[in-house]
Amino acid sequence: MHRHAVGVLWVILYILLVLSPLVLMLVRPTPPGRPFLIEASVALGFVGLVMMAIQFVLIARFPSMSAPFGIDMLLGYHRRIAIIALSFVILHPVLLIVNDPALAAWLDPFGGTWASRTGAWAVYAFILLALLSIFRKQLRISYEVWRLSHTVLGLGALLLAHIHVHLAGVYTDVVWREAVLIVISVVMVSAWGYIRLIKPAIVRRTPYKVAEVRPERGDVWSLSLAPVGHSGMQFMPGQYGYLKFGTPYSFNEHPFSIASSAERTDRLEFAVKELGDFTNRIGQVQPGTTAYVDGPHGSFSPDLTPAPGYIFIAGGIGIGPFMSLLRTLADRNDQRPVLLFYGEKSWDRTAFREELEELTKRMNLTIVYVLEQPPEGWEGETGFVNEDVLRRHLPTDEGFERHVFICGPNPMIDAVERALTACGIPERNVSAERFALV
Repeated sequence: MHRHAVGVLWVILYILLVLSPLVLMLVRPTPPGRPFLIEASVALGFVGLVMMAIQFVLIARFPSMSAPFGIDMLLGYHRRIAIIALSFVILHPVLLIVNDPALAAWLDPFGGTWASRTGAWAVYAFILLALLSIFRKQLRISYEVWRLSHTVLGLGALLLAHIHVHLAGVYTDVVWREAVLIVISVVMVSAWGYIRLIKPAIVRRTPYKVAEVRPERGDVWSLSLAPVGHSGMQFMPGQYGYLKFGTPYSFNEHPFSIASSAERTDRLEFAVKELGDFTNRIGQVQPGTTAYVDGPHGSFSPDLTPAPGYIFIAGGIGIGPFMSLLRTLADRNDQRPVLLFYGEKSWDRTAFREELEELTKRMNLTIVYVLEQPPEGWEGETGFVNEDVLRRHLPTDEGFERHVFICGPNPMIDAVERALTACGIPERNVSAERFALV
């Protein structure tokens, strides 16, 4: 089945799951007539609960789910829909209080009944989870600590919410109706259990050893892994994997684009830039260290979007997946035209520039470097990859058929997408891979 059709099916399933509590509320027996605000409060509470449960599936890395949308879009949706779900959860008690101000006492986490307490605890846990996610960088919370707290708060809030629903007994005094809500949450949380328990057990069967840690320009490291006891990973150029050292069950895992050729499975190589606590220590990783890779993931690949030619636009370490694309196309002796725009701060910090020049001899590759701080005497493009730069170098063939791939920081991608639109490039011909997914 075409991946776009699969995407439509996932969207339909999502809508049906979100609306399922409203259907349950309409099935008899139902409570006697009550004020609109109370009914709206209960409906929003049920819908918010299911939406929160579905969040566990959105981060479960199922290839059939991520392939139609791309992992960056899926995680972006995870963040945005979480705010909407949280709004529904908060509106649940707010509407009750609007209907009866005396119920404000239920917001006391240590007062009221057990039904009100567990409900208040669930709401406060969801709010804390959202705040820690939004302000993680400002609070200087490490990725590993944030991820653990995110999991604990999410599971705890979901459990408390179900206890609240059971004790409150509204619309769930019928066993089968409450069972449906519980089954939905259990299935959704099982997806989290899959990536935390089952998937690591699978990944453990295919370990790697660090073969080389090679410094590149611009605080970039090439991390090369050799498979141990297996033939290596089959992947498409442009995909990525979650890298762990020591044990596959570690919370200390990070997604990195694969930079090596898909035609070579005896080595798996990543391009890693020093940007945070984990990446700043990549250069200290010793050869021989055991590593595990959960992957491949992602749909940022020309193998999925055949075209008569390609345009690659990289910003900084966004060159990583393009090294895989270019190395693969060269190894395949693919002579379709490729135009690479490579934006970087300075010439001295431009990673892989020597290899890129060598690749121009092996394939039909043209490179346009765009430097923010060009050296003296620089005759190339300066500043950023913008509309003017694109117009000077984009092919002028009538009927644009090349596919455009963009990778880099979010602000850069946003600006380039607007520039491409201004240049008349159809949106269907553009694919983007965004960094800073968390």
